[in-house]
Amino acid sequence: MFIIRKSFEFSASHCLNHLPEGHPCSRVHGHNYIVTVELRSAILRNGFVRDYRELDCVKKFLDENWDHRHLNDVLPNISPTAENMAHILFLEFDIKLTELYAIEVSETPKTNARYER
Repeated sequence: MFIIRKSFEFSASHCLNHLPEGHPCSRVHGHNYIVTVELRSAILRNGFVRDYRELDCVKKFLDENWDHRHLNDVLPNISPTAENMAHILFLEFDIKLTELYAIEVSETPKTNARYER
């Protein structure tokens, strides 16, 4: 199996309203997020799982929809946790990137959430 990964960065704020009052994440705060897209394929086309430039659609989506936004406003009916964000991004790109296997969202260098097929 061939595996490629590409990471993208964006900055945004959020608050997790479902947490108890006094929990630090219940207050508005921000992260410099890293989104990593993982593609897998048993075969190569022209020597690639997929040309990395074909993943520019992920960067475009993040820049236009999530970068420097308050995620609670962008995702009004969903708690903007890293887990939910990974799932939303997976659903967004599953059809466009047929080799998509997983999407990982990191809020800090020590924390991340992953949604995979």
